[in-house]
Amino acid sequence: MNVLSVSVTRRGQTMAARLPYPSVHGGMAEVIRERWNSVDGFVLFVATGAAVRITAPLLTDKASDPGVVCVDESGQWVIALTGGHAGGANTLAAAVAWLLGAQAVITTATDSVGQAGMDTLAGFVARGDVAFATSALLDGRGVHIDNPLGWPVPWESRDTGPRVLVTDAAVSPGPGEVVLHPPSLIVGAGASTGAEPSEMAAAVATALDGAGLSRLSVAEVATLDRKANEPAIVRLGWAVRAFPSTALARVEVPRPSAVVQQAVGTPSVAEAAALLAAGPGATLVVPKRAGRTTTVAVARRAGPRGHLSVVGLGPGDARHRTPAAATAVATADVVLGYGPYVDQCAALIRSDAAVVRSPIGAEVERAAAALAAAAEGRRVALVCSGDAGVYAMASLVFELVAGDQTRFDPADIEVVPGVTAALASAALLGAPLGHDHVAISLSDLMTPWPVIEQRLEAAGAADLVVSLYNPRSSGRTWQLDTAMKILRRHREDDTPVGVVTDAGRPAGSVRVTTIGQLDPGDVGMTTLVIVGASSTRVVGGRMFTPRGYRR
Repeated sequence: MNVLSVSVTRRGQTMAARLPYPSVHGGMAEVIRERWNSVDGFVLFVATGAAVRITAPLLTDKASDPGVVCVDESGQWVIALTGGHAGGANTLAAAVAWLLGAQAVITTATDSVGQAGMDTLAGFVARGDVAFATSALLDGRGVHIDNPLGWPVPWESRDTGPRVLVTDAAVSPGPGEVVLHPPSLIVGAGASTGAEPSEMAAAVATALDGAGLSRLSVAEVATLDRKANEPAIVRLGWAVRAFPSTALARVEVPRPSAVVQQAVGTPSVAEAAALLAAGPGATLVVPKRAGRTTTVAVARRAGPRGHLSVVGLGPGDARHRTPAAATAVATADVVLGYGPYVDQCAALIRSDAAVVRSPIGAEVERAAAALAAAAEGRRVALVCSGDAGVYAMASLVFELVAGDQTRFDPADIEVVPGVTAALASAALLGAPLGHDHVAISLSDLMTPWPVIEQRLEAAGAADLVVSLYNPRSSGRTWQLDTAMKILRRHREDDTPVGVVTDAGRPAGSVRVTTIGQLDPGDVGMTTLVIVGASSTRVVGGRMFTPRGYRR
């Protein structure tokens, strides 16, 4: 979310500075009016009454209004004021509460009782009397689900109650009814170079209208990679997914074209792209319709398209967690991770989300479970400490995919970066990574020790700053001593060494010593050791490695 925090008191200004959002102090009413249509959410350090008086005249539609969150003067309560679901205020309030050590106040009825909201199902568009149907769910009366597509929804159907129709058909809800449009349709599009956007828009409208399909169920447009930036395709307004001709050529289609094959290397663009993007079990509901410069087809997915976010939560302190990481966790249907890492982000997890904690050593099983959940069509967050791609789970996830242990599409895997242990530790020490540096893990559980020795020797000879991950544990006590002997062959005894334990956590510690005086007893499994280069210096107890700038 694009979030702006606004404060009016010095205490509020201090709290705003602890958040990872731009902030403005003073002139709250004017700032909110000026920025109302340019941000996704506001965090207001002011009483709810004042916030209501300022924002009420600006409210127009919950689908487009920004979410508004209020924080009280004591920093005890973070209140989702408006835009709880559509505006993201509930998620924002949870994130701010975690950052400030406060309590989030969520009054949205479904969130309060752990009930999935009809207007918050990922990818769905809800129309009709959502409030009436939601009340029936909250009161225990239930709803009658009419679901000819068999698209999964989180409620059981009752014989009575408001009707909820799950369909991609272009239908309107009746009195007291809700129509849920799932993201079930993929528009396949082909276009000649310079095709008119108006022709493509008309062709898509004709294809959907002719089949009685709703554009609200279109999830994305699929095409040939070389056509992905054609204005005629981009201006349709949906996300564009592109495939190389070699991938499209492998898709069986009912109407292959030798002319298209000769021109672009595949006998089909629109039909093949739609079916490939729609995934296994897809059906072609609108065969290709060729115009003067455009071709359109529509495929229907057999079920939801899953999404896996491998999330780096940072070193521990929520201040070092990126907004993207918080959003990935807060919007997930399933959250998996090593138990302490799940606990680290517990305040962000939706009340209706499934949570799977697993022990250390179960990394392969954890990654496989995350992929399996995503393959079922769910949004999954696999959480890691630090950065997900540095000595963490992201590489394992891709390894499983590459090994064909899962059919999950790598395009649906998102790696959300986080602050690594090396970066967090370096910041506490000063700037020891200011010039060339390398990270090496001393754990020989994954890498043979002779290989680790070769890398240490090379790093030492190259005069690189070295960040040592997994330096020592109760079961591995000799590796650090050996590593330091190797590096000392290339370093003077007074070379600075930083020892940081539990970086970014309340019980963390920071020490600066030298390579000759390092005490391995000060080092544990949650310690990161940074060994300086020959140019690394210490000033006022802080390490830094100059890069060589000249005045």
